[in-house]
Amino acid sequence: MTVYIDPPTWPGHGRMWSHLVSDVSYAELHAFAATLGVPRRAFERDHYDVPAQRYADAVSAGALEVSSREVVRLLHGAGLRRRKGSGTGSGAGAGSAGQPRSS
Repeated sequence: MTVYIDPPTWPGHGRMWSHLVSDVSYAELHAFAATLGVPRRAFERDHYDVPAQRYADAVSAGALEVSSREVVRLLHGAGLRRRKGSGTGSGAGAGSAGQPRSS
């Protein structure tokens, strides 16, 4: 199981956030997030938003540290990228079954 996390450089709600992604499937991503205790509501389209204070926990659990640009490249390469307004919100579409979407 390989998941990736970018640095906590994304501001929101008075905190800084990271993005946790998989390059294999949403099922893999959901399973990893569950082991960390990250709530499902933190899943947004194709990634989990992880607060800065949980970054080290994710890395300790096995998430590989990558740049934000690399996160996007990995999602595109796996066919898992979902853009805002694509009509596939959290839990919707083929990704909820853990399968990559076709491009």
